[in-house]
Amino acid sequence: GELIGHTDRISGFAFCHCPGQSGLCASSSDDGSVKIWDTEALAPVGEYSLHQNAISALHWSPLVKDLIVSGDEKGIIVCYWHNRSDSQQFFPEPRTIFCLTCSPHHENLVAIGYKDGMVVIIDISRKREVLHRLRGHDDEIHCLAWCPVPGEERLPAWQDELQEEGKVPNGELTQDITMKKGCYLASGSKDQTIRIWSCTRGRSVMTLKLPPTKRRGGAIDPAVKERIWLTVHWPSGRSTEIVSSCFGGELLLWDLTQSGKRKWTLLGSSEGQNHSRIVFNLCSVKLQDKELLFSISMDRDVKCWDLSTLDCSWTMPSLGGFVYSLAFSPVDTGCLAIGVGDSMIRVWNTLSMNNIYDVKTFWQSIKSKVTALSWHPTKEGCLAFGTDDGKVGIFDTFSSSAKNKPPQISSTYHKKTVYTLAWGPPTPPLSSGGEGEQPSVTLYSCAGEGIVFQHNPWKLNGEANDINKVIRDTNSIKHKLPARTEISWKPDGKLLALGNEDGSIEIFQAPELKLLCTIQQHHKLINAIRWHHEHGSQPELSYLIASGSINATIYVHNLKSVVESTLESPLTITEPFRTLAGHTAKITSLSWSPHHEGRLVSACYDGTAQVWDVMKEEPLCNYRGHQGRLLSVQWSPVDSDSVYTGADDFSVHKWHISKQEHTRPPQGKKSIELEKKRSMQPKVKTKKKKKPIGKSPAKQDLSDAINGDESAKEMLLEENGVSDHEGEKEAQEAELPDKVSVTVSKDTSTSAYDYSSFSLPKPFVTQKATPVKKDPPKEKPTPDASLKKRKPRSILPFSTFMDHRSKDELHQDCLRLATCLKTKDNNEDVSPDLKDRIHLGLFTDRASLHKMIDVEGKHHLENGHPELFQQLMLWKGDMKGVLQAAAERGELTDQLVAISPMVGYQAWVWTVEAFVKQLCFQEQYVKAASHLLSIHKVCEAVELLKVNHFYREAIVIAKARLRPEDPILRDLYTSWAALLEKDGHYSMAAKCYLGASSPYDAVKVLAKKGDVTSLKTAAELALISGEEKLSATLSFRCAQDLLLSRNWVGAQEVLQQHKTLFGQRLVFCLNELLCKCLSERNPCDRKSPVPPCYHSWELNREASFFEMVIEVWQNVFGMDTTEQATCAWEQLRSIEHPPSTSNTHPKQVLFHISHDLTLAALSYQTATWDEAVKSILGAVTRSYDAGSFTLMQEICSIILPEGCDNLRHKLDSTSSQSMNACRSLEGFMAYGLLYDLWWNAPKDSLVLQKAVLDPVLCPSEQTALEKSYISGQSSSEETPDQTAVEMDENLCNTTEVCRCETESDSRTSSVDLVDSQSKLNGCKVLLSEEIAALQNTQRDIAEVQQILADMIHQHQQQRNNLQENTNGSTQESNLQQNSETESDKPCSDSNEMNCKDEVKEPITLPELTKQLLKAKQKLAEFPDNLKVFPFPDVLECCLVLLHTGSQCPPELHEQALDLLRKHGSANTYKKAGRRFLT
Repeated sequence: GELIGHTDRISGFAFCHCPGQSGLCASSSDDGSVKIWDTEALAPVGEYSLHQNAISALHWSPLVKDLIVSGDEKGIIVCYWHNRSDSQQFFPEPRTIFCLTCSPHHENLVAIGYKDGMVVIIDISRKREVLHRLRGHDDEIHCLAWCPVPGEERLPAWQDELQEEGKVPNGELTQDITMKKGCYLASGSKDQTIRIWSCTRGRSVMTLKLPPTKRRGGAIDPAVKERIWLTVHWPSGRSTEIVSSCFGGELLLWDLTQSGKRKWTLLGSSEGQNHSRIVFNLCSVKLQDKELLFSISMDRDVKCWDLSTLDCSWTMPSLGGFVYSLAFSPVDTGCLAIGVGDSMIRVWNTLSMNNIYDVKTFWQSIKSKVTALSWHPTKEGCLAFGTDDGKVGIFDTFSSSAKNKPPQISSTYHKKTVYTLAWGPPTPPLSSGGEGEQPSVTLYSCAGEGIVFQHNPWKLNGEANDINKVIRDTNSIKHKLPARTEISWKPDGKLLALGNEDGSIEIFQAPELKLLCTIQQHHKLINAIRWHHEHGSQPELSYLIASGSINATIYVHNLKSVVESTLESPLTITEPFRTLAGHTAKITSLSWSPHHEGRLVSACYDGTAQVWDVMKEEPLCNYRGHQGRLLSVQWSPVDSDSVYTGADDFSVHKWHISKQEHTRPPQGKKSIELEKKRSMQPKVKTKKKKKPIGKSPAKQDLSDAINGDESAKEMLLEENGVSDHEGEKEAQEAELPDKVSVTVSKDTSTSAYDYSSFSLPKPFVTQKATPVKKDPPKEKPTPDASLKKRKPRSILPFSTFMDHRSKDELHQDCLRLATCLKTKDNNEDVSPDLKDRIHLGLFTDRASLHKMIDVEGKHHLENGHPELFQQLMLWKGDMKGVLQAAAERGELTDQLVAISPMVGYQAWVWTVEAFVKQLCFQEQYVKAASHLLSIHKVCEAVELLKVNHFYREAIVIAKARLRPEDPILRDLYTSWAALLEKDGHYSMAAKCYLGASSPYDAVKVLAKKGDVTSLKTAAELALISGEEKLSATLSFRCAQDLLLSRNWVGAQEVLQQHKTLFGQRLVFCLNELLCKCLSERNPCDRKSPVPPCYHSWELNREASFFEMVIEVWQNVFGMDTTEQATCAWEQLRSIEHPPSTSNTHPKQVLFHISHDLTLAALSYQTATWDEAVKSILGAVTRSYDAGSFTLMQEICSIILPEGCDNLRHKLDSTSSQSMNACRSLEGFMAYGLLYDLWWNAPKDSLVLQKAVLDPVLCPSEQTALEKSYISGQSSSEETPDQTAVEMDENLCNTTEVCRCETESDSRTSSVDLVDSQSKLNGCKVLLSEEIAALQNTQRDIAEVQQILADMIHQHQQQRNNLQENTNGSTQESNLQQNSETESDKPCSDSNEMNCKDEVKEPITLPELTKQLLKAKQKLAEFPDNLKVFPFPDVLECCLVLLHTGSQCPPELHEQALDLLRKHGSANTYKKAGRRFLT
C-alpha cells in the first residue's frame, strides 16, 4: 500500500524496532513535519512540526519504544516521545546534520554525522552533554552504524594500530572495563573512507580506504568517482564484519579481523548482479538459517543478497516516472526496452528463466524524460532513444562494458520533445554517396516543433538533415509544409508515412521521398501510425496502415492500389478501409499482432487497452488494469496471448488477452468510473521535487538525471498544444461529481473492491505511484486570463469583423480577391474594384489599403475612439492633418505631441503650444508648464504657474532656469508670501520673504501670530538680520507674554539679548519680587494650572522692599553705579502707560505698578526723593483706579510699612508739587486704613454694621471695590485668572463681613475702641474742604457731559427709527423710551414717593451748555497743584466715617456731616447721607 499525507519530498524514514510495535514507522518531509504511521492500517497516527528548518535525518530509538530523534539542516536535534507528546531540543553544533543514529545499547546515546565531516556523540538524558567530538573525516558523513555487539573487544588487527601510535606501551589495557562499557561506531564518508571509532577512548581505532575496484568495463570515469554515497551497515551479531557501498553501485564486505591490508570482498560474483548506480541504504534480516541483506540504489532497484554466499538472490526494479515508450528488439527476442520519465531506460529480458525481473538500467547522459525508443532493425543491442528536452542518442545495450559506457549523442538537438524515432533507409543527401560509404539504415526522429531529422548513426556528431528539404525539392512544393508529429517506415523500407499536426497523413516513396498520396481522414494531430507486418499468409495485408489521433477513432487504410498505380500526381484518400470506434479519449499508441493477421491493439487516454479484429471492425478484448492513462503498448513477440502496456501510473503491465472480462472500451458510466478511479487518487505527487532517494545534496549534479516525477509536467502528448479532445474530456469530467455520488451510494462495496483490485494484478512494479489527473495545459488557463486582462481594442475592427462573417461570405471574399488580383496582373494601371468589400484592401494595392484605412478611421471617430483614428493616420503617414484636427477638437494627447516632431520643427512647436492651451482649459497647469519648457518658453511657464497659484512649482522652474538676479524670482516670492500670509501660513511666508531677501518683512510676518514662540523666533530673526530696534520691541512683547504665564525666568532670557531693554529687565525683576511678596502674604488655596517660574535669587528678607530689590539688581544685573541707575531711569521714564480701569487685566495692572515702583526704586537709589514720591503715588493710584482695593492696601504696606512720615522728611518742602504728591499718598494710605477699621470693627458694633449693609444706603457711584463688597464675588468673576493677590478680595464678601466674629485674623479680632479712634484721627487728612469742592465740581461736569451724551444718542436713535418705518405703534414705544431715559434711571428703592421726587423735567440743550460752562469756570478757580494728583473721594470717606458709628471721634463726625451737607448735592450722596442728615 501507500502512505499518503506528506506534501513535499520525503527526507527520512524509520521503522520502530521495538517488539510488538513493528507496524509503526515515522517519516520526515521537506514540508516540515514528521508523521508517525501505522503500516497495517496505512494511516497516520500522529504528526508534529517542531523543526523550523528542513529536516535532514530521522531515527527511531531501538531501545525507547516511543522516542523519535530528528535533526535539521541548521544543526538542531529534536527528541520526541510520541506517547506523551513531549519533546526536547538539543543544539550540539551549529552545522548541517547529514545523518544520525541512536545507540542499540545505551538509550541516551545518539551519534550525529555532519556535512563537514565531524561526528558527535551526545547524551540526551538530564546531563545533556556532548560526550565526544570525533574528528577525522574531511567530507560529508553519509552513514553511521553502531556495532551490534556491545563492548570493545580487541582484535589483533587493531592492536597493531594502537601500538604503532605508541599509546599502549605493553598492549595490555584494562580489557574488562572496555569490554563492558564501550561500543564501536562505524562511519562512512564522502572522503572515500570508513572509520571505526571507540566510544570509550573517543577516537578512531581503524580507517578503511575504499579500494579502486576494477569495474567490469574498464577504467573508472573520474566524473563517476565523485558520485559516491558511502553507506555502511553492521550486520546483527557480527562484531567483526561490515558491509559498505563502493563506487557506482558495488557492495563490499569488510573483515575487521584481517591484519595488514584490510580485507574486502566484492558482493555479486556474476555479471549484472550489482547495482548500476550508487547505493543509498542497506539493511539485513535473519530468516530461518539465512542472513539476507537488502540494498536500494539510485537505479531504482531493490536487491536482496545472501550474506553467506554473497550472491544476489533477487532484484525488484521500480519505475519513477510515466512509461512513455515500449520497444521489443527485433534481433534479441523478448528484449523489451522501456522509456521512463525518471530519465532512465530499462532493458528487460522478458524471457529470462531464473529471474523474472532481469532488468538492466541505462542512465548515463540522459538527464531528461525518455519519450521515444527504437531498436536498430539488424544490429544487436543498438537502441536509439529520444528525450523530453529534444536529445537523440544511441546506447549499446549488449556489450559487457555497456554497463558504464555512455551513449553516443547526436549533435543535432530538437527544440521540443522527441515524439518518435524510426530506423529507415537513407534518403538524400545521405543516400547519394558511394556504395560503401553509407549506413544501410539511418535514424529518423520527429519532435514537437514539427520537424523530422535524419541522423547518420556512424557520424552522430555530424549535422542531421531536415527531410522536409528533400520533400520540397523532389515534389517541387512551394507552399508551407505541415508540422510533422509521427513517422513510420514500412518494414520493407520502401514507403515512409508522415503524420501531421493537421490530421493528414502523407505517404512518400523511398529513397527520393516522392509524394504518393495524402490521407485526409483524421482532422486532429496524429499520435500513432503503424504498418502491418509482412510475414502473413496474405501479402496484400502488408499494405494496411493503422493510425490514431487525438480523436478517439482509429482508421485503417489499404494503400495497395495507390502504390501500384502509375499516376504522376499524388492522390488524396478520404475513405478509410476500416474504422475502429469505441475509445472515448485520444489514442496514444498502436501495435499489430505479429502472430495474427489483421489484429491490432490500441492504447488510449481512457485508461484502457483494446484489442481489435480489424477486418471485422470488431472489438475483441479490453484491458482495464492500469490506474492511469495509457501511453504505450507492444504485443509480445513470443506469446500471442500477451500484451505489454505502459501508463502514467508509473507501471508496465503484462496481461493476457484470454483472461480479460471486458470486450470493448468503457462507455458512459464505465468510463466515468475509470475517471473517478483516477481522480480519487490523491494528488500528492504534483508538488514533489524528486531528489535522489538517498537524501544526498552531494549528488546535485545528478539530480537532473533523476527528477523523474512526471506528474508535475504536462504529458508529452499534450505538449504540442493541440489537445482538442482534452477539452471534451475535461468537460466530461466536470459533470462527474453528481453522477459519481450516485454510483457510489448504490454500490459502494463492489466499486471499492473494484478499485483495489486494479492495483493488485500484474505485479511488475512495486512502486505504483499515484497517477494524477492532468489538466490539459492549454485549455485551463485561458478563462482566468480573460477575467484578469481585458483584450485591447482592435485598431482595425471593421476589417476584422468582415473577416469573421459566415463561411459563405468568406468564400465569396476569396473569389472576389482572386478576381481582382487577376485583373490587376493583366492590367497594371487599373486599381482593382473591390466594391463594398473594402477590407480586401489588405491584400491588394496601396490605393485600396488607403480606402480601407479611411473607412476604419471613420468608424473610430463615429464610435468615439479618436486615439485609434490618429494611430491609423500615423500609419498612413498623414500626421499633419491629424494634429490640426486634434488641436481644433481639443483632443491632443501626449502621444500625439510626442509623434509630432516627425512632421517638422515648426509643426512640433505649434502642436506643443496648442496642447498647452488645451491642458490649461482642462486645468492641468503643471503639465502645461512642463510642455512649455520643452519648447524653451521658461518665462511663459513660470507666469502660467504663478497666475494659477502654483508658486512652489513656479519657483523651482524659475530658480533652476533663470539668472539669480532675475526680478521674476523676487516677484514670485513676494506674491506667494502675500497669499500665504492671508491664509495664516506665517512661517512659510517668512521663508518666502527671506528668499526674496527682505528679512524685515519676514520678521513682521512671523510676529503676526503673536504667541510666545513666534515672537521669540521673530526677535532672533530680526537680530540676525540686523534690525536691532525691531528685535528689541519683539523681545519685549515676548517677555510680556511670558510674564502673563508667570514665567519670569523665560522673560529675563528673552530680554537679556538687548542692551536697550536693561530698564525693562529691572522692571521684570521687581515684578517678580513683588509677586513673590504678595503671594507669600496671601497664600492662595486654589492651585494654579501653570506653576510660576521664579529665579532662585538670594533675598535679604530683613531689609525694606526697595533695599532688597536694589541688592538683587546689584548682584544679578551688575547695576552698581548711579550713572547706570540714571540711565535706566531715563530709559523707563520715556514709556507712558495708560491709566488703569476696573477692566484692566490684573496681571497688566501689576506690571504697570511694577514699572512705577521700578522708577521709584531707581529714584531711591539716586536719592531723587521727589520723583520717588510721585512714582509711588502713581503705583498706588493705579491700583486704586483699577478698583483693586486690597492690592492698593498691600502695596502701601509693602512699600511704606512705616507710613509716609519718613518720606516726607526727605522731600523738598518748598516744592508745592512734591508736597501735594505726598499729601495724596497719605490720603490713599489713610483711605485704606479707614476701610480697614470699618470692616474689621470690634464685635459690639456688629448690630450697627448689619444695618449699614442695607444696599440702599450705598452710593451708586461705587468704585469697583465697593461693588465687589456688595455683590460678593463679582470682581472675581470679572477676572477669573486672578493672581493670588486678588483672591484676597473674597474677604470682602458680604457674608464674611457678617461673620467677622469667626475670623481668626489678628486685624479683625482684637481692635479695641480707643485704638481705632486714634487711628481714625489719622484720617483727618481725608476730610479736605477744598478737595471736596473740587471733586463736586468735577462730578457736576461729568453729569452734564453724561446727559449730553445720552441726548445725542437718543436723537440718533429717533432719526434711525423714522427712516426705517412710519408705523405709529413703534413711534409710541419710542416716546415711552424717551421719557424713561430723560428721567434718571428708576431708583432702586421700593419707596414710590422717592421716585416721584426724583423725576426731573427734561432739560434743554442751551441750559446744559450753560451749566457746563459755569462748572468749568468754577474748576478753573482751583489751584493747579490740587488738580495734578488724584485723591480719594472725600464724600465717600465722610460716609464711611459716619458709618463707623461709635468708633468715630466726635470732631471728625461733625466735620464729615458738614462736608456732606455742603457738597452732597448729587443724588447718590443725598440718598446715602439721608439718615445722617435728617
